[in-house]
Amino acid sequence: MPAPTPARRFLAETLAPLVDLVYPPRCPVCGEGIAQQVGLCAACWEQLEIPSEPSCALCQRPFSGANMEAGAICLPCMKEPPRHDGIAAATLYNDVSRRLVLAFKHGRRIALTPMLARLMAARLPPPADRLIVPVPLHRWRLWYRGFNQAALLGRSLAGMGHGALVVDALVRTRRTPVLRGLGAKARRRALAGAIRVSRSGAKAVKGRSVILVDDVLTSGATSQACVAALKRAGATSVIICCFARVLDGERNPGMATAPPWPQSETPETAKVPGAT
Repeated sequence: MPAPTPARRFLAETLAPLVDLVYPPRCPVCGEGIAQQVGLCAACWEQLEIPSEPSCALCQRPFSGANMEAGAICLPCMKEPPRHDGIAAATLYNDVSRRLVLAFKHGRRIALTPMLARLMAARLPPPADRLIVPVPLHRWRLWYRGFNQAALLGRSLAGMGHGALVVDALVRTRRTPVLRGLGAKARRRALAGAIRVSRSGAKAVKGRSVILVDDVLTSGATSQACVAALKRAGATSVIICCFARVLDGERNPGMATAPPWPQSETPETAKVPGAT
């Protein structure tokens, strides 16, 4: 994403008071008035949960105990070592991050993209020569929604220098059912063969480090299918980068308490400022 030109910056700054007059800036989570068009009110900022140390050496899942040894591995990773090379999550999934995702994805508040991406970028390693690959949507889902939220976030990360965006490296060959409520085996069956690397993507990812981008990491089944496809195509490493991460219930006693599992993520059942 190219940096704004001086003329565009001047135009944006000139028109900002008019835009604020017509559309008073409000917090996308609670609807309170704020100073700028993009941002959160102070109360909602305070409620965002940022992953902290100590954390799992393999998946960066935070531990609640402060005296965990360096290199400690969480129970899920001990049971099934991940194929990815780390998870960079901007926030842990709670009510505030859920409402932001709903406003962004279902409310079509795509102006939230830069703010969400900046929070994600803060969790990534320093910018380097990597590829940025978004989790793909099936073409019918893309047609219905009108955009791929992971691709928008990836474009912003690329604009910050975190890598080159390859938007079509992964393709979803068929529609998959909702995975929430399915067991691990059922999730794998539902995703079997549903995600693959495109012909052009195979040439791009071979021998390269990849950042796999999505808005929310829930069970991890979809991201693991993406990682497996990228590794088969020759990617040397794959870091999963997301805005919000849901912690599952399979944790050891030293693991941080997980936010409640979302009962519904549809716009019809959640009142989100600006959602339609």
